[in-house]
Amino acid sequence: MDFRKFGLFIWLVGVSCVSLWFYSNFPKFCIFCENSQDEVLPKENFRRTRGDFLQLPDIDCQENPPFLVLLVTSSYNDINTRMAIRQTWGQERTVAGKRLVTFFLLGSTVNLGQEADIAAESQKYKDIIQKNFTDTYYNLTLKTMMGVEWIHRFCYQSSFVMKTDTDVFVNVFYLTELLLRKNRTTRFFTGFLKLHEYPIRNRESKWYVSREEYPGKTYPPFCSGTGYVLSTDIASQIYHVSKSILFIKLEDVFIGLCLDKLKIRPEELHSEQTFFPEKITFSVSLFKKIVLCHKVKPSELLRYWNRLVAAYHGGVP
Repeated sequence: MDFRKFGLFIWLVGVSCVSLWFYSNFPKFCIFCENSQDEVLPKENFRRTRGDFLQLPDIDCQENPPFLVLLVTSSYNDINTRMAIRQTWGQERTVAGKRLVTFFLLGSTVNLGQEADIAAESQKYKDIIQKNFTDTYYNLTLKTMMGVEWIHRFCYQSSFVMKTDTDVFVNVFYLTELLLRKNRTTRFFTGFLKLHEYPIRNRESKWYVSREEYPGKTYPPFCSGTGYVLSTDIASQIYHVSKSILFIKLEDVFIGLCLDKLKIRPEELHSEQTFFPEKITFSVSLFKKIVLCHKVKPSELLRYWNRLVAAYHGGVP
């Protein structure tokens, strides 16, 4: 027997086995690959891995996990509103010992000057999440899913996520109190419940949906897109299941379709109404017992917030 040939044969068999094992398991280790099985990035890749994000906030959720992450859908022209939110309910703070942080979700524009402005604002405030899709109302689903993806990849250590809009007032003090009182940290989704909504087939409506876009007669339960809250574990589940859901431009309905697929039913946060998807008249006593209300201008936001904070600290409303 030629022992040299036999040894070479054994070596080749060994190399083939190792190669076969490596390539069969390669997706598990290829965190930069499009088809990676594990898209959650380890700590050492947080800073240098952007994927297709244009702007990322400066936060390490593994070092100091927030209790609540507020994601605010915004656009280039909303700079004054973003500033008002940064000065009021969106300012990073600790409530009842829990850390709260706020980030803004933006798409892109075709104007290079505007893109430069967004980049400068991101550099200054470090609170913008942006991807390269056209920033229009009909891409709101893409914008919301961008936020869901960011939570899944970069901030899955948080406890809760709130998605809301720039023209919304959020009482983060009462929201934190109710979440702590609820004591639910998994498979929890809440907001202003819409349980029996029908697709609007009127072409003149802003919320028109064709039968091709959604053939069903009714939508599954969802929450008004003005603001809803979910336990962070659901974000990753929505991110994965969304790939099998038919796209629809109504982001709150799309999230509802994902929840329906996951068999997660939206729940009330409190026995009394706390989410108001419409404008309501301000009073300190009322706003101390709401989570959010809609259609609030930046000037109103500052005024309401200052009076609310003064009341929480014993001031005269």
